[in-house]
Amino acid sequence: MTDRAFTVVVERRGVVTLRDEPPPQPVQDGQFDVETVFSGFSTGTDLSWVKGTNPALHRRWDPELGLFMPGTPDVGYPIDKFGYMQVGRVTESATPAVRPGDLLAMTYGHRSAYRADALTDRFVKLPTSLEPVLGIYAAHMGPICANALLHAAADIHGTDLRSLADGVRGRRIAITGAGVVGLLTALFARLHGAESVALVEPTPARRQVAADLGLEVVDPHDVDPAVILKSRWRHGAGDRGADVVFQCRGQASALALALRIVRPQGTVIDLAFYPGGSEEVRLGEQFHHNGLSLRCAQIGRVPRGTSHLWDRERLSTETLALLTAHGRDIARHIITDYVPLSEAPQTLTRLAHSRHNGLQLVFT
Repeated sequence: MTDRAFTVVVERRGVVTLRDEPPPQPVQDGQFDVETVFSGFSTGTDLSWVKGTNPALHRRWDPELGLFMPGTPDVGYPIDKFGYMQVGRVTESATPAVRPGDLLAMTYGHRSAYRADALTDRFVKLPTSLEPVLGIYAAHMGPICANALLHAAADIHGTDLRSLADGVRGRRIAITGAGVVGLLTALFARLHGAESVALVEPTPARRQVAADLGLEVVDPHDVDPAVILKSRWRHGAGDRGADVVFQCRGQASALALALRIVRPQGTVIDLAFYPGGSEEVRLGEQFHHNGLSLRCAQIGRVPRGTSHLWDRERLSTETLALLTAHGRDIARHIITDYVPLSEAPQTLTRLAHSRHNGLQLVFT
């Protein structure tokens, strides 16, 4: 590890610091050390700790019941492990699983260095042919997007899922939100044979990025996306709209729009995070009258009955295939900002009070 190791810590709401870590002891059998090369920033999740809006800070999570319950929260300040898009270079190893010099995608939070255990810490070896910064997507973010396609496939094929293409091949796909998640999901859908992919995005800069990636974009300020897409995508009498909508924007208005775009008895696959709730979603309208389905596709679960074939490792393998196919464009258009990790406290504090105008910020 480096002479000075530090961790980014949210001390309390709105207060972010760097905590110096003591020099490490020698690695033990099965352990290895990494130095952070890149640490990706997740606008919604990371800032929910800084803003104090993360639900885990306010209610107790019961994992057996799967409910947030009243009572003392399980999580409290200081938060010293947040962030899930790290690329680390192995500096020392006491395990045959990795060697010094290996580049790994991991999820150990925003810190300059980390000691890992090969049996308990998940890591994805990055191929030497891949631009290293793209590794921020390999362990967690990319698998979230791949899992969305898997959920779309489960709607059609149940547990007999052979490929991510099973959910999108030959189908008409709409995506609400052209942030990082929306853009990666769109590229996944296109890579796996979707007939049409249309992104709905209100922000001009993000629409431009989507266009630069060769994706179709709909400006909701110019047209009603539901009317324009349903006018175009006809399946039969009284049956118009997207075969599936991937909802990738953490705002209730985007979820409400997604429900308007999808065809009757269709499914909205939701990848967004709503720390403030979703009061604008009027379930008495399209959701009720069109018999729609809404499925959350976060990385904690693959579709029921498919975990023997589709675990997180396979989703990471699918992500590496996407990064290999589109890595140059992703690095050029989606990864927009680089900031030294030592400046993370100032950066996070500023972004908690202002909009991030770029797409993917990466701490170096």
